[in-house]
Amino acid sequence: MTKNLKQNLLSVLVFTLGFSQILNSQSLYKINDSKDMHMKLSGTSTLHKWTMNARTFTGEAEFVFAPGNSSQLASLDYLTFSLVVKNLKSDEKKLEKNAYKALKTDQYKDISYELKSSRVLPEKNNKYLIQTSGNLSIAGITKLVTMDVSCVVNKNKTITCTGSDKLKMSDYQVKPPSFMLGAMKTGDAIGLDFTMVFKKYPLDRN
Repeated sequence: MTKNLKQNLLSVLVFTLGFSQILNSQSLYKINDSKDMHMKLSGTSTLHKWTMNARTFTGEAEFVFAPGNSSQLASLDYLTFSLVVKNLKSDEKKLEKNAYKALKTDQYKDISYELKSSRVLPEKNNKYLIQTSGNLSIAGITKLVTMDVSCVVNKNKTITCTGSDKLKMSDYQVKPPSFMLGAMKTGDAIGLDFTMVFKKYPLDRN
């Protein structure tokens, strides 16, 4: 065997081992059905504050860990989630009904998000701050939003992500809902708060 052939074979072996190690460090996670999950919209009105909560939504993410260390998060390469608007519930049924109408659920049943870029900043005790940028779609309108998300790699290997953001309904061409014959009018600004729990699944590359 010639010297050049040996070198070429060695290079292929090193590349293959390195590529395999990278693949093994990537993991697909899906949002797990957990009592700890929630997504909340909140705001103000002419009478009092209001909230709408959902505990059922779907999504998946691809987390990348440092080779040989399943707790050291290196990057977040992919993330999506989808929320059926009518899964948002309130103690005030009139508010629910008018909110669904304002969010145009007859045409757009879901609120969805797709990650575009992220930066992982390690903290202590398997905790990370992830600076994210992605497309949030509400009532058929898509806007690029930036958000800081806190993530924890739990002992059972699930990953808990929490975050919050401030939005304006008018940015998504949503007219703030009102009820009680217009006596109660909601404000334009709303808060979005969430806790998502991701569970590892086999990574399908076919």
